[in-house]
Amino acid sequence: MTKQYHGHALSTDALDQLFREARSYNGWLDKPVSDEQIEAIHALMKMGPTSANMQPARIVWAKSTEAKAKLSALAMEGNRKKIETAPVVAIVGYDIDFHENLPWLFPHTDAKSWFADDEDGRRSHAFRNSSLQGAYLMLAARSLGLDCGPMSGFDNDAVDEAFFAGDPKFGPRVRSNFICGIGYGDASTIFDRSPRPDFETFCTIA
Repeated sequence: MTKQYHGHALSTDALDQLFREARSYNGWLDKPVSDEQIEAIHALMKMGPTSANMQPARIVWAKSTEAKAKLSALAMEGNRKKIETAPVVAIVGYDIDFHENLPWLFPHTDAKSWFADDEDGRRSHAFRNSSLQGAYLMLAARSLGLDCGPMSGFDNDAVDEAFFAGDPKFGPRVRSNFICGIGYGDASTIFDRSPRPDFETFCTIA
């Protein structure tokens, strides 16, 4: 039986860890992230909701010195040190042909047919839902006591070719979305928090 958590708000400390006190880090402490921690992040992120339970995100966890050097060479100058010094960098991509897996991911109906003849629609759904999954990844990492440093600022086509196209698990139909350093953040590398809007600035209740 599925447990119900309605009405059970997280503690103030938990909300601080996930949101209010969490920051995007530009540098890292010299402390490793284990394979077990990486798998624990994935075990949580995969539970986040997506459209029709599609799982379009494809992730390369660049952990070795060689992988991070290869990724760094394809990034803008300002991001290279962030990549090279992070214990691990998640390259979050999306599979344009995610619908091929819908028969087992969403077996309630023939969801594959919804997308089979609509590649433009698949690209839109894959990008949007992989972005959601990337956000779940960051919240999962934070919930496990790790810090994150999400980045764009890299050559997407070159990253696709270097990390996805030649891997039989992914292939040439995977496109990179964003990358995210994961580790234990160095507090000396962050700026003062930038402003956040009040509710009334960008929201309305209709």
